[in-house]
Amino acid sequence: MNIYYYAFQMYQFSYSKPIYEKIGGVYVVKKFDRLLQFKRYFRGMNAESQYRTFLNTPRVIKKNITQEFDGEGIVFSHSNINIKSNPGKCIRIFVGHGTGDKPYGGNRVGPKNLLNYEYIFVSGPKHLARLNDSGVEIPSERLIKIGNMRFDEYINGDINKEAVFKRLGIKDRSKKTVLYAPTWRFGKGTFDKYVKKFCREISSKYNLIIRPHSHDAKHIPEIKIWAKLKGLKNIYFSNPSNLRFNDTMYDFAVSNIMISDTSSVNYEYLITGKPLIIIDNQYKKLHKMPDEMNILNNVDIYDESIHILEMISDNLAENKYKEVHKKMLFDCFYFNDGKSTQRAIDFVEKIKKELM
Repeated sequence: MNIYYYAFQMYQFSYSKPIYEKIGGVYVVKKFDRLLQFKRYFRGMNAESQYRTFLNTPRVIKKNITQEFDGEGIVFSHSNINIKSNPGKCIRIFVGHGTGDKPYGGNRVGPKNLLNYEYIFVSGPKHLARLNDSGVEIPSERLIKIGNMRFDEYINGDINKEAVFKRLGIKDRSKKTVLYAPTWRFGKGTFDKYVKKFCREISSKYNLIIRPHSHDAKHIPEIKIWAKLKGLKNIYFSNPSNLRFNDTMYDFAVSNIMISDTSSVNYEYLITGKPLIIIDNQYKKLHKMPDEMNILNNVDIYDESIHILEMISDNLAENKYKEVHKKMLFDCFYFNDGKSTQRAIDFVEKIKKELM
């Protein structure tokens, strides 16, 4: 039986990468440019020794599965699209690509497409609260409690931090490392407004990893050149599309504090127990969350009234929200025991038997 993985952007595949690494499968991309990106960023990531592929990438096909998909088996989707599959022969499972506070699908696709999936892998209570606030009623038997599979590698201590430091090029380990991970224009991302300001100010005292949203990653070369011309040092870049070397969890592992805005990484960073700062970007179209699932209630907000270096220094000196964030982690995500990927695989095995 085939296992398929569909996403519109490369970075979204990171949410099912733990499954692929265990059981393999076929990736599906919609456009030719995505196919080229796949070949570029997934080199050496083939997990199936029985298959030989160009550049040792995972198996991949180009297919617009919103029009017709004749694949048989299980398809995991990270985009809330309506997959036109063969009823009874293909089980559709929605995984998504983050559980933040922005609405499903942005301005293009509404949440009702989620009703087309046979199952939804649920990362935690926050995921359910988000579904409820979207006005989508999905039968409980179709909601499968998995937890956040991306956390497993971090929890189990499987990330080689030394290798991550080397890939990023960070040499001065005596400095603390700040991760800046903003969202894009949907969500009123702060990359354009603050990337140069933070380069100038934060790099004077700390290592700075800039991890833009996938839609803004195209600006990395120009920011690199600008920083070099300005003589700025201690600035490093992480491309979210490059899952082999720049997985989000890798950046989490080597950073000491994170700065973001309305990105879902605000909640994923809770797994680290490290401090974070959120930029006030005045974005209002957020889901209404219970207080215990709203990070904005338990974090320092940067609005330029306090210098960013002072705010970073204070948070590093005293991780004052640490205990609250520890509780929030379990308020927002199920389990957090390093076994979420195995839960997903166990469910896949169950579905396989039903389809046989």
